Amino acid sequence: MLHVIFFEPRIAGNTGNAIRLSACTGSMLHLVEPLCFEMEDSKLRRAGLDYHDLAHVKVHPNLEDALADIPGSIWAFTGQAETFHTDIQYADGDGLLFGPEPTGLPEEVMSHPRVTSRVRIPMLPGVRSLNLANSASIGLYEAWRQLGFNAAI
Repeated sequence: MLHVIFFEPRIAGNTGNAIRLSACTGSMLHLVEPLCFEMEDSKLRRAGLDYHDLAHVKVHPNLEDALADIPGSIWAFTGQAETFHTDIQYADGDGLLFGPEPTGLPEEVMSHPRVTSRVRIPMLPGVRSLNLANSASIGLYEAWRQLGFNAAI
């Protein structure tokens, strides 16, 4: 199983989309508190459609608790990296770590001893960032592709 970690997410709709992503890929979504919305938020429920019961979601009180749940490497997604997300070898059990909207991951999180490396999704110069749920989708599908889309039909 692959793991997606949202560190202190702020926009309910992005998390709702990630819940759908979890359901469609069989990945585990880890949400690190504080969350800037309630899990019953209508925007979160709407974005997740009727996939909430099919998704694997855990809410953690802090980053340490979330990382303890992930057996593999931790890949921190940031615009502050040279390595593309397609240039690494993912393994079953890896975690893809994403920061909050609109600031991204703080330096102390990216420097955590469990973080294997920083990676980035290529973008044209002069733009700030991709949407959080879109970034998670891009990263997760590349990792899942490398694993042969295991369990997909």
